[in-house]
Amino acid sequence: MISVYIVDDHQLVIEGILSFLQKEKNIKVAGYATDAQACINFFKSNSADVILMDINLPDMNGMDLCQIIKTNYPGIAVIALSTLSQGSYITQMIENGASGYLLKNADKAEILEAITTVQNGKTFFSFEAGKIFKATTEKKSGLPVLSKREKEILKLIAEGFTNIEISKNLFISIDTVDTHRKNLHTKLNVKNTAMLIRYAINNGYID
Repeated sequence: MISVYIVDDHQLVIEGILSFLQKEKNIKVAGYATDAQACINFFKSNSADVILMDINLPDMNGMDLCQIIKTNYPGIAVIALSTLSQGSYITQMIENGASGYLLKNADKAEILEAITTVQNGKTFFSFEAGKIFKATTEKKSGLPVLSKREKEILKLIAEGFTNIEISKNLFISIDTVDTHRKNLHTKLNVKNTAMLIRYAINNGYID
């Protein structure tokens, strides 16, 4: 059962998402908020697996809220849900720890796929957001962009931590660590840990 929390300042958007999530057998709605502070307050005494988070909130932007959530609750996966498709917004959300980015024209199937994907430790982009993100990051550096969590795991791998030790250190499952590790190999086009560490050092991912 995946518990999902929704943060959006439009009640109609919340109601629309609730209407189909509540019908899903493997999803439980943990709650919802219409502003950032209500979201922060909720997680002081509650939890969820995944947050669907709008970027335009009345009291704080989603980029800052995402960073606060990921700093305090690193095990929660955040999916941005926004009308904003500019590369700068998408990049900043990912750099602040988001595991996915959906545009608000996403249909039910795409939202459900995103929730399941990030719960499994992977990253999910809606098609248009993915294209924009890839183009932005390639233009920016020519190197693959790693999420905050991927950077954390990469640093621990370089320090010699095992998957079990990384799992305990970051409070995530071993399967999630393994998935991130495989994603790092794919993203950086390396075949083993030694190559991964060498590539990361040579290209400035770690000191």
